[in-house]
Amino acid sequence: MNLQATPVEPDRRAAPSFAEAFKFWLKLGFISFGGPTGQIAIMQTELVEKKKWVSQSRFLHALNFCMLLPGPEAQQLAIYIGWLLHKTWGGIVAGAFFVIPSIFILWGLSFIYAAFGNIPWIAAIFYGLKPAVTAIVLTAVIRIGRKALKNEVMWTLAALAFIAIYFFKIPFPAIILSAGMIGFAGGLLWKSKFENASKENPTSEASVISDEQESPAHARPNLSRAFWVSIVWLTLWLAPTLLIGALRGWDSTLFKEGLFFSKAAVVTFGGAYAVLPYVTQQALFHYGWLKPGQMLDGLGLAETTPGPLIMVLQFVGFMGAWQHPEGLPPLLAATIGALVTTWATFTPCFLWIFLGGPYIEQLRGNSRLTSTLSAITAAIVGVVLNLAVWFALHVFFPATGTIDWFAIILCIAAFVAIARYKIDIVAVIIGAGLFGLLYKSLTGFS
Repeated sequence: MNLQATPVEPDRRAAPSFAEAFKFWLKLGFISFGGPTGQIAIMQTELVEKKKWVSQSRFLHALNFCMLLPGPEAQQLAIYIGWLLHKTWGGIVAGAFFVIPSIFILWGLSFIYAAFGNIPWIAAIFYGLKPAVTAIVLTAVIRIGRKALKNEVMWTLAALAFIAIYFFKIPFPAIILSAGMIGFAGGLLWKSKFENASKENPTSEASVISDEQESPAHARPNLSRAFWVSIVWLTLWLAPTLLIGALRGWDSTLFKEGLFFSKAAVVTFGGAYAVLPYVTQQALFHYGWLKPGQMLDGLGLAETTPGPLIMVLQFVGFMGAWQHPEGLPPLLAATIGALVTTWATFTPCFLWIFLGGPYIEQLRGNSRLTSTLSAITAAIVGVVLNLAVWFALHVFFPATGTIDWFAIILCIAAFVAIARYKIDIVAVIIGAGLFGLLYKSLTGFS
Protein backbone atom coordinates (compact mmCIF):
# COMPACT_ATOMS: atom_id res chain seq x y z
CA MET A 1 0.00 0.00 0.00
CA ASN A 2 1.41 3.38 -0.95
CA LEU A 3 1.20 5.60 2.13
CA GLN A 4 2.04 8.83 0.33
CA ALA A 5 -0.48 11.65 0.15
CA THR A 6 -2.23 12.05 -3.15
CA PRO A 7 -2.48 15.82 -3.69
CA VAL A 8 -0.05 17.43 -6.09
CA GLU A 9 0.96 21.02 -5.45
CA PRO A 10 -0.26 23.39 -8.17
CA ASP A 11 3.06 25.31 -8.11
CA ARG A 12 5.11 22.17 -8.64
CA ARG A 13 7.70 22.50 -11.39
CA ALA A 14 6.52 21.60 -14.86
CA ALA A 15 7.78 18.23 -15.98
CA PRO A 16 10.54 18.35 -18.61
CA SER A 17 9.58 17.41 -22.14
CA PHE A 18 10.93 14.17 -23.55
CA ALA A 19 13.21 16.19 -25.85
CA GLU A 20 14.58 18.19 -22.91
CA ALA A 21 15.24 15.01 -20.93
CA PHE A 22 16.80 13.40 -24.01
CA LYS A 23 19.31 16.26 -24.27
CA PHE A 24 20.24 15.92 -20.61
CA TRP A 25 20.77 12.15 -20.73
CA LEU A 26 22.91 12.59 -23.85
CA LYS A 27 24.97 15.26 -22.08
CA LEU A 28 25.30 13.05 -18.99
CA GLY A 29 26.78 10.26 -21.10
CA PHE A 30 29.67 12.53 -22.11
CA ILE A 31 30.40 14.04 -18.67
CA SER A 32 29.83 11.06 -16.35
CA PHE A 33 33.45 10.65 -15.29
CA GLY A 34 34.71 9.29 -12.00
CA GLY A 35 33.00 5.93 -11.64
CA PRO A 36 29.77 5.56 -9.64
CA THR A 37 30.62 8.19 -7.03
CA GLY A 38 31.34 10.86 -9.63
CA GLN A 39 28.26 9.93 -11.66
CA ILE A 40 25.95 9.95 -8.64
CA ALA A 41 27.47 13.30 -7.68
CA ILE A 42 26.70 14.74 -11.11
CA MET A 43 23.09 13.49 -11.00
CA GLN A 44 22.70 14.82 -7.46
CA THR A 45 23.87 18.25 -8.62
CA GLU A 46 21.98 18.37 -11.91
CA LEU A 47 18.71 16.52 -11.18
CA VAL A 48 18.10 17.35 -7.51
CA GLU A 49 19.68 20.76 -6.97
CA LYS A 50 19.66 22.53 -10.34
CA LYS A 51 16.85 21.15 -12.47
CA LYS A 52 14.75 19.90 -9.53
CA TRP A 53 13.36 17.03 -11.57
CA VAL A 54 13.36 14.78 -8.50
CA SER A 55 13.36 15.54 -4.78
CA GLN A 56 16.22 14.57 -2.49
CA SER A 57 14.36 11.79 -0.71
CA ARG A 58 13.01 10.29 -3.96
CA PHE A 59 16.56 10.41 -5.35
CA LEU A 60 17.95 8.61 -2.30
CA HIS A 61 15.06 6.11 -2.29
CA ALA A 62 15.92 5.15 -5.87
CA LEU A 63 19.66 5.13 -5.14
CA ASN A 64 19.25 2.80 -2.16
CA PHE A 65 17.31 0.33 -4.31
CA CYS A 66 19.91 0.48 -7.10
CA MET A 67 22.75 -0.08 -4.62
CA LEU A 68 21.20 -3.43 -3.71
CA LEU A 69 21.09 -4.65 -7.33
CA PRO A 70 23.83 -6.37 -9.33
CA GLY A 71 25.43 -4.20 -11.96
CA PRO A 72 26.37 -0.50 -12.22
CA GLU A 73 24.22 1.37 -9.72
CA ALA A 74 24.74 4.80 -11.34
CA GLN A 75 23.35 3.63 -14.68
CA GLN A 76 20.44 1.95 -12.91
CA LEU A 77 19.72 5.19 -11.04
CA ALA A 78 19.58 7.04 -14.37
CA ILE A 79 17.21 4.38 -15.76
CA TYR A 80 15.00 4.65 -12.67
CA ILE A 81 14.67 8.44 -12.84
CA GLY A 82 14.21 8.43 -16.62
CA TRP A 83 11.50 5.78 -16.19
CA LEU A 84 9.70 7.82 -13.52
CA LEU A 85 9.73 10.91 -15.74
CA HIS A 86 8.87 9.41 -19.14
CA LYS A 87 7.88 5.77 -18.70
CA THR A 88 9.73 2.90 -20.40
CA TRP A 89 11.19 4.95 -23.25
CA GLY A 90 12.45 7.50 -20.75
CA GLY A 91 14.29 4.75 -18.89
CA ILE A 92 15.68 3.28 -22.11
CA VAL A 93 17.02 6.64 -23.28
CA ALA A 94 18.53 7.46 -19.87
CA GLY A 95 20.21 4.08 -19.50
CA ALA A 96 21.34 3.75 -23.10
CA PHE A 97 22.96 7.17 -23.39
CA PHE A 98 24.62 6.64 -20.04
CA VAL A 99 26.91 4.10 -21.74
CA ILE A 100 26.75 4.79 -25.51
CA PRO A 101 29.38 7.58 -25.54
CA SER A 102 31.78 5.46 -23.48
CA ILE A 103 31.22 2.49 -25.83
CA PHE A 104 32.61 4.46 -28.76
CA ILE A 105 35.34 6.21 -26.77
CA LEU A 106 36.58 3.02 -25.14
CA TRP A 107 36.39 1.17 -28.46
CA GLY A 108 38.65 3.82 -30.00
CA LEU A 109 41.08 3.74 -27.08
CA SER A 110 41.10 -0.07 -27.11
CA PHE A 111 41.96 -0.09 -30.82
CA ILE A 112 44.75 2.44 -30.30
CA TYR A 113 46.06 0.35 -27.40
CA ALA A 114 45.90 -2.93 -29.31
CA ALA A 115 47.39 -1.56 -32.55
CA PHE A 116 49.79 1.18 -31.46
CA GLY A 117 50.17 1.22 -27.67
CA ASN A 118 49.46 4.19 -25.39
CA ILE A 119 49.29 7.72 -26.88
CA PRO A 120 50.97 10.40 -24.66
CA TRP A 121 48.65 13.32 -25.49
CA ILE A 122 45.54 11.28 -24.68
CA ALA A 123 47.06 10.25 -21.35
CA ALA A 124 47.86 13.92 -20.67
CA ILE A 125 44.23 14.99 -21.10
CA PHE A 126 43.02 12.24 -18.79
CA TYR A 127 45.74 13.16 -16.30
CA GLY A 128 44.02 16.53 -15.91
CA LEU A 129 40.59 14.95 -15.57
CA LYS A 130 41.44 12.89 -12.48
CA PRO A 131 41.82 15.85 -10.05
CA ALA A 132 38.55 17.32 -11.35
CA VAL A 133 36.76 14.03 -10.80
CA THR A 134 38.20 13.87 -7.29
CA ALA A 135 36.71 17.31 -6.62
CA ILE A 136 33.32 16.18 -7.95
CA VAL A 137 33.33 13.16 -5.64
CA LEU A 138 34.33 15.22 -2.60
CA THR A 139 31.52 17.65 -3.40
CA ALA A 140 29.09 14.73 -3.54
CA VAL A 141 30.20 13.48 -0.12
CA ILE A 142 29.47 16.89 1.38
CA ARG A 143 26.13 17.39 -0.37
CA ILE A 144 24.72 13.93 0.26
CA GLY A 145 26.11 13.94 3.79
CA ARG A 146 24.32 17.20 4.60
CA LYS A 147 21.03 15.68 3.49
CA ALA A 148 21.42 12.23 5.05
CA LEU A 149 23.40 12.73 8.28
CA LYS A 150 20.92 14.62 10.45
CA ASN A 151 21.82 13.18 13.86
CA GLU A 152 24.60 11.47 15.78
CA VAL A 153 23.31 7.98 14.94
CA MET A 154 23.54 8.59 11.18
CA TRP A 155 26.98 10.15 11.57
CA THR A 156 28.08 7.07 13.51
CA LEU A 157 26.77 4.70 10.84
CA ALA A 158 28.62 6.65 8.13
CA ALA A 159 31.85 6.59 10.16
CA LEU A 160 31.54 2.85 10.85
CA ALA A 161 30.93 2.15 7.16
CA PHE A 162 34.03 4.13 6.22
CA ILE A 163 36.17 2.36 8.83
CA ALA A 164 34.83 -1.06 7.80
CA ILE A 165 35.56 -0.68 4.08
CA TYR A 166 38.72 1.44 4.27
CA PHE A 167 40.63 -0.20 7.10
CA PHE A 168 39.17 -3.70 7.27
CA LYS A 169 38.30 -4.20 3.58
CA ILE A 170 34.86 -5.57 4.49
CA PRO A 171 32.89 -6.23 1.27
CA PHE A 172 30.46 -3.55 0.21
CA PRO A 173 27.38 -5.85 0.17
CA ALA A 174 28.10 -6.90 3.77
CA ILE A 175 28.23 -3.25 4.87
CA ILE A 176 24.95 -2.41 3.14
CA LEU A 177 23.24 -5.53 4.55
CA SER A 178 24.46 -4.72 8.06
CA ALA A 179 23.30 -1.11 7.77
CA GLY A 180 19.89 -2.28 6.58
CA MET A 181 19.53 -4.63 9.56
CA ILE A 182 20.54 -1.87 11.96
CA GLY A 183 18.06 0.50 10.31
CA PHE A 184 15.23 -2.03 10.53
CA ALA A 185 15.89 -2.64 14.23
CA GLY A 186 16.37 1.08 14.85
CA GLY A 187 13.01 1.83 13.26
CA LEU A 188 11.39 -0.41 15.84
CA LEU A 189 13.39 0.61 18.90
CA TRP A 190 14.50 4.21 18.24
CA LYS A 191 12.26 5.61 15.55
CA SER A 192 13.10 9.29 16.06
CA LYS A 193 16.75 8.69 15.13
CA PHE A 194 16.03 6.56 12.08
CA GLU A 195 13.38 8.64 10.35
CA ASN A 196 14.08 9.62 6.77
CA ALA A 197 16.51 12.51 7.12
CA SER A 198 16.09 13.99 3.69
CA LYS A 199 12.59 15.42 3.47
CA GLU A 200 12.24 18.19 0.97
CA ASN A 201 12.24 21.69 2.40
CA PRO A 202 8.63 22.86 2.09
CA THR A 203 9.75 26.46 1.71
CA SER A 204 11.87 25.68 -1.36
CA GLU A 205 10.61 25.31 -4.89
CA ALA A 206 9.07 21.85 -5.22
CA SER A 207 10.51 19.24 -7.53
CA VAL A 208 8.84 17.68 -10.56
CA ILE A 209 8.80 14.36 -8.68
CA SER A 210 8.33 15.55 -5.10
CA ASP A 211 8.13 13.77 -1.76
CA GLU A 212 4.36 14.15 -1.52
CA GLN A 213 3.55 13.22 -5.10
CA GLU A 214 1.95 9.82 -5.61
CA SER A 215 3.77 7.45 -7.94
CA PRO A 216 2.64 7.91 -11.57
CA ALA A 217 0.28 5.32 -13.05
CA HIS A 218 3.01 3.56 -15.04
CA ALA A 219 5.02 3.04 -11.83
CA ARG A 220 2.36 0.94 -10.10
CA PRO A 221 2.66 -2.86 -9.89
CA ASN A 222 0.91 -4.94 -12.54
CA LEU A 223 1.43 -8.69 -12.80
CA SER A 224 0.66 -8.85 -16.51
CA ARG A 225 3.10 -6.06 -17.21
CA ALA A 226 5.75 -7.72 -15.01
CA PHE A 227 5.37 -10.96 -17.00
CA TRP A 228 5.87 -9.24 -20.37
CA VAL A 229 8.72 -7.10 -19.06
CA SER A 230 10.49 -10.31 -18.01
CA ILE A 231 9.90 -12.04 -21.36
CA VAL A 232 10.94 -9.07 -23.50
CA TRP A 233 14.08 -8.12 -21.60
CA LEU A 234 15.28 -11.69 -21.04
CA THR A 235 14.95 -12.25 -24.79
CA LEU A 236 16.79 -9.03 -25.63
CA TRP A 237 19.50 -9.86 -23.11
CA LEU A 238 20.26 -13.41 -24.25
CA ALA A 239 19.43 -13.39 -27.97
CA PRO A 240 22.73 -11.89 -29.29
CA THR A 241 24.84 -14.42 -27.38
CA LEU A 242 22.73 -17.34 -28.60
CA LEU A 243 22.87 -16.02 -32.17
CA ILE A 244 26.67 -15.81 -31.99
CA GLY A 245 26.81 -19.35 -30.65
CA ALA A 246 24.67 -20.62 -33.52
CA LEU A 247 26.73 -18.79 -36.16
CA ARG A 248 30.27 -19.06 -34.77
CA GLY A 249 30.07 -22.22 -32.69
CA TRP A 250 29.32 -22.97 -29.06
CA ASP A 251 33.04 -23.27 -28.29
CA SER A 252 34.04 -19.97 -29.91
CA THR A 253 35.63 -17.11 -27.96
CA LEU A 254 32.81 -14.73 -28.88
CA PHE A 255 30.11 -17.07 -27.53
CA LYS A 256 32.10 -17.74 -24.37
CA GLU A 257 32.48 -14.00 -23.81
CA GLY A 258 28.75 -13.42 -24.16
CA LEU A 259 27.94 -16.33 -21.85
CA PHE A 260 30.53 -15.45 -19.21
CA PHE A 261 29.56 -11.78 -18.98
CA SER A 262 25.85 -12.67 -18.93
CA LYS A 263 26.55 -14.77 -15.84
CA ALA A 264 28.77 -12.06 -14.36
CA ALA A 265 25.94 -9.52 -14.75
CA VAL A 266 23.91 -11.49 -12.20
CA VAL A 267 26.62 -11.65 -9.53
CA THR A 268 28.27 -8.23 -9.86
CA PHE A 269 27.17 -6.95 -6.45
CA GLY A 270 29.26 -4.28 -4.80
CA GLY A 271 30.30 -2.25 -7.82
CA ALA A 272 33.15 -2.55 -10.28
CA TYR A 273 35.94 -2.90 -7.73
CA ALA A 274 34.19 -5.87 -6.15
CA VAL A 275 33.78 -7.80 -9.40
CA LEU A 276 37.08 -6.97 -11.12
CA PRO A 277 39.18 -9.53 -9.20
CA TYR A 278 36.76 -12.28 -10.27
CA VAL A 279 36.73 -11.16 -13.91
CA THR A 280 40.51 -10.77 -13.94
CA GLN A 281 41.04 -14.27 -12.60
CA GLN A 282 38.70 -15.80 -15.16
CA ALA A 283 39.90 -13.74 -18.15
CA LEU A 284 43.60 -14.33 -17.47
CA PHE A 285 43.85 -17.79 -16.01
CA HIS A 286 40.72 -19.68 -17.04
CA TYR A 287 39.99 -18.41 -20.55
CA GLY A 288 43.38 -16.90 -21.42
CA TRP A 289 41.76 -13.89 -23.12
CA LEU A 290 44.26 -11.38 -21.72
CA LYS A 291 47.99 -11.28 -21.07
CA PRO A 292 49.41 -10.30 -17.66
CA GLY A 293 49.33 -6.53 -17.22
CA GLN A 294 46.64 -5.90 -19.82
CA MET A 295 43.85 -5.86 -17.24
CA LEU A 296 45.54 -2.99 -15.39
CA ASP A 297 45.99 -1.12 -18.67
CA GLY A 298 42.32 -1.64 -19.44
CA LEU A 299 41.29 -0.41 -16.01
CA GLY A 300 43.35 2.72 -16.58
CA LEU A 301 41.58 3.34 -19.89
CA ALA A 302 38.14 2.72 -18.36
CA GLU A 303 38.83 5.06 -15.43
CA THR A 304 39.57 7.90 -17.84
CA THR A 305 36.42 7.57 -19.95
CA PRO A 306 32.86 8.65 -19.11
CA GLY A 307 30.40 5.96 -18.11
CA PRO A 308 30.49 3.20 -15.49
CA LEU A 309 33.88 1.84 -14.47
CA ILE A 310 32.54 -1.62 -15.26
CA MET A 311 33.05 -0.55 -18.91
CA VAL A 312 36.47 -2.13 -18.45
CA LEU A 313 34.69 -5.38 -19.29
CA GLN A 314 34.27 -4.08 -22.84
CA PHE A 315 38.06 -3.80 -23.01
CA VAL A 316 38.31 -7.43 -21.89
CA GLY A 317 35.88 -8.49 -24.61
CA PHE A 318 37.73 -6.42 -27.22
CA MET A 319 41.20 -7.72 -26.36
CA GLY A 320 40.03 -11.30 -25.90
CA ALA A 321 38.60 -11.42 -29.43
CA TRP A 322 41.45 -9.33 -30.91
CA GLN A 323 43.97 -11.89 -29.62
CA HIS A 324 41.74 -14.87 -30.54
CA PRO A 325 40.01 -13.81 -33.81
CA GLU A 326 39.39 -17.44 -34.92
CA GLY A 327 39.35 -16.76 -38.64
CA LEU A 328 37.83 -13.26 -38.55
CA PRO A 329 39.78 -10.04 -39.15
CA PRO A 330 41.09 -9.04 -35.69
CA LEU A 331 39.32 -5.67 -35.65
CA LEU A 332 35.98 -7.21 -36.65
CA ALA A 333 36.31 -9.96 -34.06
CA ALA A 334 37.32 -7.43 -31.40
CA THR A 335 34.41 -5.13 -32.25
CA ILE A 336 31.90 -7.98 -31.99
CA GLY A 337 33.52 -9.13 -28.74
CA ALA A 338 33.32 -5.62 -27.28
CA LEU A 339 29.69 -5.17 -28.29
CA VAL A 340 28.45 -8.56 -27.04
CA THR A 341 30.30 -8.04 -23.77
CA THR A 342 28.78 -4.60 -23.27
CA TRP A 343 25.30 -5.82 -24.25
CA ALA A 344 25.47 -8.77 -21.82
CA THR A 345 26.71 -6.51 -19.03
CA PHE A 346 24.27 -3.61 -19.26
CA THR A 347 21.00 -4.95 -20.72
CA PRO A 348 20.03 -6.71 -17.45
CA CYS A 349 19.98 -3.31 -15.72
CA PHE A 350 16.82 -2.41 -17.63
CA LEU A 351 15.21 -5.68 -16.55
CA TRP A 352 15.96 -5.08 -12.86
CA ILE A 353 14.55 -1.53 -12.91
CA PHE A 354 11.47 -2.06 -15.09
CA LEU A 355 10.56 -5.23 -13.15
CA GLY A 356 11.36 -4.12 -9.60
CA GLY A 357 10.79 -0.37 -9.78
CA PRO A 358 6.97 -0.42 -9.42
CA TYR A 359 7.20 -2.53 -6.25
CA ILE A 360 9.88 -0.29 -4.75
CA GLU A 361 7.75 2.78 -5.52
CA GLN A 362 4.85 1.24 -3.59
CA LEU A 363 7.03 0.91 -0.52
CA ARG A 364 7.65 4.64 -0.20
CA GLY A 365 6.33 5.88 3.10
CA ASN A 366 6.54 2.48 4.77
CA SER A 367 8.08 3.39 8.13
CA ARG A 368 10.13 0.22 8.49
CA LEU A 369 11.50 0.49 4.98
CA THR A 370 12.18 4.21 5.52
CA SER A 371 14.27 3.55 8.61
CA THR A 372 16.12 0.76 6.82
CA LEU A 373 16.90 2.89 3.79
CA SER A 374 17.91 5.86 5.96
CA ALA A 375 20.54 3.69 7.62
CA ILE A 376 21.71 2.40 4.24
CA THR A 377 21.97 5.98 2.95
CA ALA A 378 24.15 6.92 5.94
CA ALA A 379 26.38 3.91 5.24
CA ILE A 380 26.60 4.92 1.58
CA VAL A 381 28.02 8.29 2.65
CA GLY A 382 30.85 6.42 4.36
CA VAL A 383 31.39 4.22 1.32
CA VAL A 384 31.47 7.22 -1.02
CA LEU A 385 33.95 8.91 1.32
CA ASN A 386 36.12 5.80 1.14
CA LEU A 387 36.18 5.97 -2.64
CA ALA A 388 36.89 9.70 -2.54
CA VAL A 389 39.84 9.13 -0.20
CA TRP A 390 41.09 6.20 -2.27
CA PHE A 391 40.85 8.24 -5.44
CA ALA A 392 42.53 11.29 -3.87
CA LEU A 393 45.45 9.24 -2.52
CA HIS A 394 46.12 7.71 -5.94
CA VAL A 395 45.85 11.09 -7.70
CA PHE A 396 47.82 13.17 -5.19
CA PHE A 397 50.44 10.52 -4.32
CA PRO A 398 51.01 8.55 -7.54
CA ALA A 399 54.11 6.81 -6.18
CA THR A 400 55.74 6.22 -2.80
CA GLY A 401 57.33 9.41 -1.54
CA THR A 402 55.93 11.44 -4.46
CA ILE A 403 53.49 14.33 -4.17
CA ASP A 404 51.74 15.61 -7.30
CA TRP A 405 51.30 19.29 -6.44
CA PHE A 406 49.76 20.09 -9.81
CA ALA A 407 47.00 17.54 -9.18
CA ILE A 408 46.37 18.93 -5.69
CA ILE A 409 46.13 22.53 -6.92
CA LEU A 410 43.91 21.56 -9.85
CA CYS A 411 41.62 19.57 -7.53
CA ILE A 412 41.29 22.53 -5.14
CA ALA A 413 40.53 24.85 -8.05
CA ALA A 414 37.90 22.47 -9.42
CA PHE A 415 36.34 22.04 -5.98
CA VAL A 416 36.08 25.82 -5.45
CA ALA A 417 34.67 26.27 -8.96
CA ILE A 418 31.93 23.70 -8.34
CA ALA A 419 31.12 24.30 -4.68
CA ARG A 420 31.65 28.05 -4.37
CA TYR A 421 31.01 29.50 -7.81
CA LYS A 422 28.55 26.83 -9.10
CA ILE A 423 30.41 26.53 -12.42
CA ASP A 424 28.93 23.87 -14.67
CA ILE A 425 30.57 20.47 -14.34
CA VAL A 426 31.06 20.20 -18.11
CA ALA A 427 33.16 23.38 -18.13
CA VAL A 428 35.19 22.15 -15.15
CA ILE A 429 35.91 18.79 -16.80
CA ILE A 430 36.88 20.32 -20.14
CA GLY A 431 39.06 22.94 -18.46
CA ALA A 432 40.80 20.33 -16.33
CA GLY A 433 41.54 18.17 -19.37
CA LEU A 434 43.05 21.15 -21.22
CA PHE A 435 45.16 22.11 -18.20
CA GLY A 436 46.40 18.53 -18.00
CA LEU A 437 47.39 18.59 -21.67
CA LEU A 438 49.11 21.97 -21.29
CA TYR A 439 51.02 20.92 -18.17
CA LYS A 440 52.22 17.65 -19.68
CA SER A 441 53.23 19.35 -22.93
CA LEU A 442 55.33 21.87 -20.97
CA THR A 443 56.99 19.09 -18.99
CA GLY A 444 57.70 16.97 -22.03
CA PHE A 445 54.92 14.42 -21.34
CA SER A 446 57.02 13.03 -18.50
